[in-house]
Amino acid sequence: MTKTVYIKTYGCQMNVYDSARMADVLAPLGYAPAEDPEGADLVILNTCHIREKAAEKVYSELGRLRDLRESRARAGAPDMTIAVAGCVAQAEGDVMLRRAPQVDLVFGPQTYHRLPELLAKVRRARSGSRTAPGRGVLDIEFPMESKFDLLPETMTGQGPSAFLSIQEGCDKFCTFCVVPYTRGAEFSRPAGAVIAEAEGLAAAGAREITLLGQNVNAYRGDAPAGSRTWGLGRLIRRLAEIPGLDRLRYTTSHPRDMDDELLEAHGELDKLMPYLHLPVQSGSDGILAAMNRRHGADDYRRVVERLRRARPDIALSSDFIVGFPGETDRDFAETLRLVTDIGYAQAYSFKYSARPGTPAGALEAQIPEAVKAERLASLQSLLDAQQEGFNQSSVGQAMPVLLERPGRKAGQLLGRSPYMQAVHVAAPAHYRGRIVKVRIAAAGPKSLSGVLAEKPAVARRWASGAAAAEVAP
Repeated sequence: MTKTVYIKTYGCQMNVYDSARMADVLAPLGYAPAEDPEGADLVILNTCHIREKAAEKVYSELGRLRDLRESRARAGAPDMTIAVAGCVAQAEGDVMLRRAPQVDLVFGPQTYHRLPELLAKVRRARSGSRTAPGRGVLDIEFPMESKFDLLPETMTGQGPSAFLSIQEGCDKFCTFCVVPYTRGAEFSRPAGAVIAEAEGLAAAGAREITLLGQNVNAYRGDAPAGSRTWGLGRLIRRLAEIPGLDRLRYTTSHPRDMDDELLEAHGELDKLMPYLHLPVQSGSDGILAAMNRRHGADDYRRVVERLRRARPDIALSSDFIVGFPGETDRDFAETLRLVTDIGYAQAYSFKYSARPGTPAGALEAQIPEAVKAERLASLQSLLDAQQEGFNQSSVGQAMPVLLERPGRKAGQLLGRSPYMQAVHVAAPAHYRGRIVKVRIAAAGPKSLSGVLAEKPAVARRWASGAAAAEVAP
């Protein structure tokens, strides 16, 4: 009998990728995707630990799942298995099993390839006590084997725009960040394995692939042959040769790892999209040093200058933290100056929140919440104005848009421009998966709308779970 699994994904694109791979691991066990948790046999919360109160949000959701399980039991419905995965699971571990005894399974981001074995342990545990806290199964090891070597070879269900994890972990140890503790040391997948997965995604209809890593441009993977390693620039050049793959992106990157080969790829490869997420966090050298970023504000400016020389039309996004311990008004003014100097198409900005176990959480010069809120509002006002200005500059342009999924309105599809802008356009449903020329008619703060500028005679189509095919419009 077919079983169902509902996976709720929090946080970054890597978690989106991991959730999809969990579904691939579970498919041979007979699990089909569920649209909601109500009727699911297995519910997995794939969690993120980056932002403030991340763990509390998970516990709140676990409370709802406990109530749902009890309601199902009263109705005589089959029991539900509750699992927590990802970075909160890695960080909380035994604490989660004690605090939320309704949880059957807790596993970290490096062990989801073991799901069949772990679920078997859950079934065996259910033959014992149903009430004792801590009865759940726990696996938060950093195993010697790479999970990527043990995952199914094919990945399903991603669509015309797909994610592909090529690197995990981080060795930078920024003082505010939990990633080195929850994802471990930097690990790069062999180039041959990445190429094979990318070819499989392209054969399944992916027109665009985003390469993922906590520090993706630190990628150093074994070459397909020989003892040398490839950097990200060399890998992207090889992926650009894959037939049917028209767009490449990567995220998240670190300014210190923008090497010459990668910069040259930006200038020479049309398939590498002219949009880059390049986090800086602060414009103050003093705060950057306290964050252990190991670069200054002017170092960042020089990287951006080189990028723009290589690819003049490149658009940038970034991450910013305001109210880091010890941040003065002058430090914050330096951040505003850097934002003004660079100009961003998009950005993510947050108030500093102490993450458990990180060095910055122990610093004494914590900033009052009211000051953080005021600074964040000021920064976001500037960033929002820049994003709106960038979007407005698109009006009247005809740009290639990859149509990814249905829009909110009937007869509408939603796609992405080369600059990651969401674009709404009236188009037939079978245009999904095509790259079409769209003339931008209007721009809002967060998205664009336009009309088809040309009617493609023949284009590739993506259909769920099916290979791409040549179809007439």
